[in-house]
Amino acid sequence: MGQLDFVALLEYLLDRLNKTEVEMFLVQAWLIWNQRNRVVYGSKLLEPGWLNRRAAELLEEFQQLQVSLQAEKAMGATRQVVQNDGMRWIAPPQAVYKLNYNVAAFEDSASTGFGAMIRNSTGEVMATMTVKVEGDSVNATRCIASGSDIQSAIRHVVGDIRHLLGALEWASMSCTKRNGNRVVHVIARYAQNVNVDLFWMEEVPSVAVEYVNIDASLF
Repeated sequence: MGQLDFVALLEYLLDRLNKTEVEMFLVQAWLIWNQRNRVVYGSKLLEPGWLNRRAAELLEEFQQLQVSLQAEKAMGATRQVVQNDGMRWIAPPQAVYKLNYNVAAFEDSASTGFGAMIRNSTGEVMATMTVKVEGDSVNATRCIASGSDIQSAIRHVVGDIRHLLGALEWASMSCTKRNGNRVVHVIARYAQNVNVDLFWMEEVPSVAVEYVNIDASLF
């Protein structure tokens, strides 16, 4: 299906479905495409019923967040770069999720490990992932936030991230020190021990339980 075919399909659906039904279609289409990419790169095919349930969950979360962020929208969309003291993990505001990430380099295998964790305002873990990545990695936080053109091997990745951030009503990118990012550092290091991408939904991998509990006790 080409771009024009998809536009025609979307126009057809907009004429016949209500707003929620169209949103559900778009979420399901994204999940199917995401699943296709995962299978291409070696992950297992997930059960179709799970994809339908996950689409409903994602749409509900999205709709709830839109309602919660109306006040932010009234004040104007902002993109911030924050530098905290980095001595501890700081929870996000209510109705906002915080993504922490870290990259660990493994010299013996010429590869890197990527760890990420999403938590809510009470410190509860929403999702966790650990991925072993071949190649180089750099801290592109300020580059992403600046909006300026860059000339590097990751410019397309940065462009995709900026595009996704532009679809949000509010986004904040923070620079923190190791003490404020201990959980995902441990998860990134764990990637050295696995040969597949690992994902956890609303649970904490055993290697990170201690640090999640420490972070939760500090606020």
